Amino acid sequence: MFGRRRGDDGPRASVRELLPYLFPKKGLLTAAIVLSVLGAAFALAQPVLVQEVIARVEDTQPLEWLPWLLVVIVIVGALSDGFQHFLLQVLGEHVVLLTRRTLVARMLRLPISEFDARRVGDLVSRVGSDTTLLRAVLTQGLVESIGGVLTLVGAIVAMLLIDPLLLGLTVLVLAVAIAAMLVVMPLLSRASGKAQEQVGHLTSALERAISAVRTVRAAGATEREVEGIGARAGDAFHAGVRVARISAFVVPILGVAVNVSFLVVLGVGGLRVATGEIVISQLVGFLLFLFLMVMPLGQLAGALAAVSVALGALGRIQEIARLPSEADADAVTALTVRPGAPMVAFEDVSFAYPAADDERVVLEGISFEVPAGSRTALVGPSGAGKSTTFALVERFYDVTGGRVMVGGVDVREVDRDSLRERIGYVEQDAPVLAGTLRENLRLGAPEASDEQLLAALDAVNLGSLVSRSSTGLGAEVGEGGVLLSGGERQRLAIARALLAATPILLLDESTANLDARNEAALKAALDVASEGRTTLVIAHRLATVVDADQIVVLDGGQVLATGTHEELLESSPLYRELAAHQLLAPERPTVVE
Repeated sequence: MFGRRRGDDGPRASVRELLPYLFPKKGLLTAAIVLSVLGAAFALAQPVLVQEVIARVEDTQPLEWLPWLLVVIVIVGALSDGFQHFLLQVLGEHVVLLTRRTLVARMLRLPISEFDARRVGDLVSRVGSDTTLLRAVLTQGLVESIGGVLTLVGAIVAMLLIDPLLLGLTVLVLAVAIAAMLVVMPLLSRASGKAQEQVGHLTSALERAISAVRTVRAAGATEREVEGIGARAGDAFHAGVRVARISAFVVPILGVAVNVSFLVVLGVGGLRVATGEIVISQLVGFLLFLFLMVMPLGQLAGALAAVSVALGALGRIQEIARLPSEADADAVTALTVRPGAPMVAFEDVSFAYPAADDERVVLEGISFEVPAGSRTALVGPSGAGKSTTFALVERFYDVTGGRVMVGGVDVREVDRDSLRERIGYVEQDAPVLAGTLRENLRLGAPEASDEQLLAALDAVNLGSLVSRSSTGLGAEVGEGGVLLSGGERQRLAIARALLAATPILLLDESTANLDARNEAALKAALDVASEGRTTLVIAHRLATVVDADQIVVLDGGQVLATGTHEELLESSPLYRELAAHQLLAPERPTVVE
């Protein structure tokens, strides 16, 4: 019934996969189970004592200590149930905490290709709402059901001893109700999984709109986005209503079964009392045990419903947990640079993004070397494959052909962390994390002092950011760095890379958003920062790379030419065209015949 499956209703988990999540704190779990057993014992003792009290009253015998014992059992049982509820709530929070930590650790280690293929909002939904549903399995489900089962068995045994005929009639009525519930549960399980999937779609749509809210408003698309997200919310609503509609069958079925059982026992039992086959105390005791039997049945129904919902959520969690992380296939060898080898080398490298439907080749047979301590620039039109080369050096992706070498070693043969410790990377869109200047700068250099942070900001002409706010380095940059200009975000990302002091520096379009003044200041800072480092720069502004040790011209995923600025002006028509557009190539004299 609860086997793992995946179809139109989304991924499903099995009960066996759920069990490991229930044991994060074995001590708490054991205590909760012990209290559940004690609660069952206290509950079963109450009808026995009540039956004895009634029997003594009928026989005009003294009650003695029985009423006091009954009061003590009721009070102790209530305290036991309250403490058990507290333990289960705490245990449930531990389950959610463990699951969230495990899921976040897995998500942040997924291959980059998985993030390219998935919506951020859906991933956030799995960490948020899906993990929360696992709590219900403990607080409303399995652990409480242990005591419930004991109460159920004890009540059935006691009822059998009192009157087998009444028990048989009761079991017959309840069996019909249980059969009906077992038919409903698979429907509830599938509907719950679909509801969680719709919540994930809603979260994704909302995250997309919020992250691009300025673009949405500038395009006059606010109302369309509101309608689109509203439609997603409507889908989630309808999926939730379907869950409610299906689960609503459970309560009436159980309620009708209880009422019918009570009426049957009252009617038949009253007749048997009248004929002298049982006494009134036995009938009262039987009715009390009947209510005790119904309560755990309700708990079991709740447990089944909770498990059904949790399996849908766990299926979505396990879908991510089963994905291989970058480290799963990583080599464990640390990077050791071989003396005399080029710091970076591409050897007949070909690459196609795995998520591309047409598997279009982005790079095809490119080769070039970057000597240690040199500065190499990659230039070419958009779509030439420049940024892809950096992704391969960082091992965000692995080549489909050829080799990428760092320090004379194939990057696929070394541990990713060891590789990336040697590389400072400034991405094309220069992402800035929400938080403070200090937090952003220390992302790659957590031990850096405030003096070092200030020096890095001054090096990229960002010292004014500190004096702009009374909090200094504690100034907030906003979500995605929205409180900074585009040029400031780029320079902050470069300062972050400079602080890491890595031997290799990758700068992807690092001057795209800078004005002429800041570009000149940044170029001077990079000249200083590049000393003793191997630097690879991607730039559309050739003025920033004309003095590079070598320039590699890329187009259509292939290397067209390699050389210095002056050499390429003579040998590469594409480079000469790019330089002429930026007024960096001398005009060729017009020949007059």
